[in-house]
Amino acid sequence: MYTVEAESETPLLWVIRDHIGLTGTKYGCGVAQCGACTVHIDGIATRSCSVPVSAVGTRAVTTIEGLSSNGEHPLQKGWIEESVPQCGYCQAGQVMTAAALLRKNRNPSGEEIIAAMRGNICRCGTYPRIKKAIEKAVGIMNETRIKS
Repeated sequence: MYTVEAESETPLLWVIRDHIGLTGTKYGCGVAQCGACTVHIDGIATRSCSVPVSAVGTRAVTTIEGLSSNGEHPLQKGWIEESVPQCGYCQAGQVMTAAALLRKNRNPSGEEIIAAMRGNICRCGTYPRIKKAIEKAVGIMNETRIKS
């Protein structure tokens, strides 16, 4: 948990990056259109560039750094196995959006994956690899459940 002093209208993105020092969450457009700044607020994918820090209060904020401390989240494994990143700039937002999807739907169809990820922009066009990585993560999650 972090306590920061910032102007109430400071976007959460800048508090995360500049005040706390977690730089995985990226600035892309500043108007909540590209998805690079996606974090979870109480488990819901949220564009941090458009949320004033005053709106957060004591709610739980999870950044890409908090998804898994050791890189063992099924999405992180899927991203690596499918060699998703090209430039990598959008990837934290992509992963966080995908994590919110899988929290709500542990077995999404291809169409549901595409619909959920539609608001995240990748300049490099790695969309097919992103979809495959999410599908791979679903397989990893299902395999883990079967073994348990």
